[in-house]
Amino acid sequence: QVQLVESGGGLVQAGGSLRLSCAASGRTFSSYAMGWFRQAPGKEREFVAAISWIGISTYYADSVKDRFTISRDNAKDTVYLQMNSLKPEDTAVYYCAAARSFQRIGNAYNYWGQGTQVTVSS
Repeated sequence: QVQLVESGGGLVQAGGSLRLSCAASGRTFSSYAMGWFRQAPGKEREFVAAISWIGISTYYADSVKDRFTISRDNAKDTVYLQMNSLKPEDTAVYYCAAARSFQRIGNAYNYWGQGTQVTVSS
């Protein structure tokens, strides 16, 4: 079992930045690829970014490329999502998730955090 706890969400103006953190516990963190997903009310959950086991490779959704950066610190059992140039369209609950494979399909992720709200005002 892997427990994931997100933090760092909040309210920010368009064009601003936030850094989300996800702290993991329960199993060897480096055994898991990590991903970030988001879900706005009434909308389907969508992939945001993923990072491989030791952080060498990353995936990004087209909507966040060049604005968001995913990273991980395995010594701290933590994954981050640096969110720059935020847009109102980025408003959503953001979830971190852990998977045994490095990919972008939500169903492949085994463990999920509780989510953290990100709200971007105009």
